[in-house]
Parts: sequence; C-alpha cells; structure tokens
Amino acid sequence: MGIKIYPRRSGIIPIQNVRQLSVIAMSVEQALLQRSDNKCELCAATENLAPLAVEPSDGSLDQSILVCETCRGQIADQAIMDVNHWRCLNDSMWSQEAPVQVMAYRQLFALISKGETWAQDSLDMLYLDPAVEKWAKMGLPDEDAEPTYDVNKAVLQAGDSVTLVKDLVVKGANFTAKQGTLVKNISLTSNPKHIEGKVNGSHIVIISEYCKKA
Repeated sequence: MGIKIYPRRSGIIPIQNVRQLSVIAMSVEQALLQRSDNKCELCAATENLAPLAVEPSDGSLDQSILVCETCRGQIADQAIMDVNHWRCLNDSMWSQEAPVQVMAYRQLFALISKGETWAQDSLDMLYLDPAVEKWAKMGLPDEDAEPTYDVNKAVLQAGDSVTLVKDLVVKGANFTAKQGTLVKNISLTSNPKHIEGKVNGSHIVIISEYCKKA
C-alpha cells in the first residue's frame, strides 16, 4: 500500500504532514485554547477566556497567553488587584510555557510592591531561563524612572493608600473629591507627578502633591 498524497501546485504533501499544516493554519486563539485545555493559564478559570499578548509581543502563540476576564482586568489595572485571587500564581508559575512564566513573574513582582510577602517567597523559588527572565523584566517598572512624591516628599509606590490634602473637582464626573478622602491601592503613571486611583467608584488621575501617604 502506497502513501496517500495530496496534490499541490509545486509538488505533493505526504499525509503525515497534513496535521502539521492544520496547526499552522489554526488561529492563535484556537491554539491557546488547545494548549491550555480551555482554561485560563493563570488561574484555571473556564469562562470568558481570550488571548492576551505578553508584551513586547508579535501576537504569536509563543508570545501570548489565554486569560479570563478577571485576570485580564487586574493585569491592566493594578488598582483593582485582588491579592487573594493571585494566589493562583503558586501553581501557574510552574507552567512550561514561557509567556505564562513571564506574566507570573510580573504579577508576583506587582504583588510584592503591595507588601505581599508570600509573593516574594514564590518569586525566590521561581527559576527562569535567562532569555525568559530578560523578557519578564522588560515589563517591570523602570528603576531609573523619576520617583513619585506626595505632599511631604514621601515616595509613593503602586498599591499605596493616600489621603487627599485638598478638595479636588473631578472633571467629567460631577463631584468633588473632598479633603481627607482615602484613596486605596493607587497606581503610578508614566508621569511622575500623577497617580491614579478610585474615588466614589470613578477611576481618576490625581496630582501626587495633593496627596499624603496614608
């Protein structure tokens, strides 16, 4: 019995190569669903899954992960980070997939900045290939960046809580954030003079010198 062949313009394709070609043609999302067994690659949730490029990324399978809506939202906005949700990293950091390792490393680093000592213990145990570690560190805050200071010149970090030292009119939200308001779990921005946080349920940008570290 001969090998079955499929005709093509410039030659023939052995049947044993058909599976490989179908994988190449598969979309990144389909490939991620297959790789992850239809689960979030960080927390193992099974609903509202979608690809997430792990920057810097070309959008390929090797530079993307499959995440749930909860993980995606908290990766994008550390101000709403639920530290207990990220206990899942104690399992997912051992993934054999490089982009999952990279995102686990970055999220553990973010948790450390919020004072989570267990995250430091986990990061100390995590070994990454040098090339993967270099990729992971590309997404960390720039150590040479200008610090963000409060009104008393105390350095502010992501995850800190601050108190407003004056009334602030919030444009477009029709309310005034009153002096003394506590803003929890702030995020830093690319501008060292600004921070972000939630007041009255609205995500707003605040001038750091109008705040006092709590």
